[in-house]
Amino acid sequence: MLPAVVSAAPRDSVAPAADVLLSQGKQASSSTREASAYGAENAVDGNGKTRWASSVSSDAQWLNVDLGTASKVHRVKIDWEAAYAKKYRIEMSDDGKTYTPIATVTDGDGKTDDLTGLNGHGRFLRFVGTERATKYGYSFWEIQAYGNADSTGDTQPPSTPSNLAAGEIGSGSVALTWAAATDNVGVAGYDILRDGKSVATSQGTSYTDTTVAPNTDYAYTVRARDEAGNVSPVSSSIKVHTKPGNAGTSFVLAAAGDIAEQCTASSSSCQHPKTAKLVEQMNPAAVITMGDNQYDSENVGLTLQNFKDYYDKTWGKFKSITHPIPGNHETYDDNKPFEAYQQYFGKAATPNGKRYYSWEMGNWHFIAIDSNGFVNDDGALTDTEQLDWIKQDLAKNTKGCVAAYYHHPRWSSGDHGDQRGSKPVWDLLTQYKADLVLNGHDHHYERFKPQDASGKADPNGPVEILGGMGGANPYDVKSPHSTTEKLLDHTFGVLKLTMTDNSFSEQLIGTDSKVLDSSPTYTCHAKG
Repeated sequence: MLPAVVSAAPRDSVAPAADVLLSQGKQASSSTREASAYGAENAVDGNGKTRWASSVSSDAQWLNVDLGTASKVHRVKIDWEAAYAKKYRIEMSDDGKTYTPIATVTDGDGKTDDLTGLNGHGRFLRFVGTERATKYGYSFWEIQAYGNADSTGDTQPPSTPSNLAAGEIGSGSVALTWAAATDNVGVAGYDILRDGKSVATSQGTSYTDTTVAPNTDYAYTVRARDEAGNVSPVSSSIKVHTKPGNAGTSFVLAAAGDIAEQCTASSSSCQHPKTAKLVEQMNPAAVITMGDNQYDSENVGLTLQNFKDYYDKTWGKFKSITHPIPGNHETYDDNKPFEAYQQYFGKAATPNGKRYYSWEMGNWHFIAIDSNGFVNDDGALTDTEQLDWIKQDLAKNTKGCVAAYYHHPRWSSGDHGDQRGSKPVWDLLTQYKADLVLNGHDHHYERFKPQDASGKADPNGPVEILGGMGGANPYDVKSPHSTTEKLLDHTFGVLKLTMTDNSFSEQLIGTDSKVLDSSPTYTCHAKG
């Protein structure tokens, strides 16, 4: 069936001799998914009984397929489920950033769409839904792209990656490392293959697979790619066996603090548009911000217009899934501190009428804290009401894993340094065996060993990660703490947090999409 209105670029004057199916089994991602069972990978698995389904919240949704190499696409076929699109586009991109439409449908009817006569070129193919036909989201059983790989230009593949090895192996995770490949131009990244099927990509030479089942055998290989899409032979295979146990639900969070300076993507030095693209690539279940979301106007203070002009155009794309907390810059309005922050984020800023709150996902309990109430000029505690609430909230928690996030870090090797005012909060979190603490304020990246109330290494304490590199100008750092595991200054990026029912791991993804730090997989503490 061909939709009623299709606009497409003219077809090549000479069609390829034999188009082949390019999309099946390739890496796929999406803007949202209705539930974990309806992931983007279902749309390219060749199985007519599995499907991708977006959330029901918005007309604007997308699904992206990495074809693995630059290709010419002449046909796209979509097998719709009941939730179909009335209007949508098919787009292609060489770099995964700039997309060009190759077909536009304006009167879809929910039957199988077979778009032919196309003249697309690129490595990435994207479906973009612009208007739903039903009250639900978008859902299709399969999207298939047909054409030919483009063999022009650089045709030399990278060398084969070597020394593939498994690090820590849990019930729901496998940590992998390998030696870098070489290329005549440059290696762009690596495909991770599990049991012969590509399951992920990495810009660096490490990756933690958190989509495995407990007590199961797996075989891993990796292969390298260059910018032209040339692929190396696969590495030697390694076999692993995951530990027994219950891996439970797994989800990804994106997190950063100190985000939107007053600049836009038109300036190459502006960083928050770049970090926002990282969040989009992660396709997280939720976004956490650790304060100083938007920076204020000089001599005016922070205004709602500041949020609209800067933050909203980048990180604002994820507003519906963001759980924010304020930093000190959200207070910089002498007349009405926090007003612009609360106007912009609305109910998400004060879901219980306060700027501190808790929320849950999977087996995780998250505590969002307004640390402005704990830190003043002399570092003294002022907000005892909030501290009492935190204690009560921790005492009532029934989830197996606990994470807290607030702006002012208890421990920091940065310009602001350790924050004495945050001590009562840190003491409570250690007392109740919290697992993870996220902070901002200092504009650098720092991951600590688990620590006790006094800041000494202790496996029973929380892991603190300072992620103040969301876009604000970086600060210099001082000598690292004895418990500092990784310290990076003058860098920008986003924390990618992979959470299971009993563990978590973290990667720092830089604005060049490379993995700048990869943590071990930490097991949640037993509560009680």
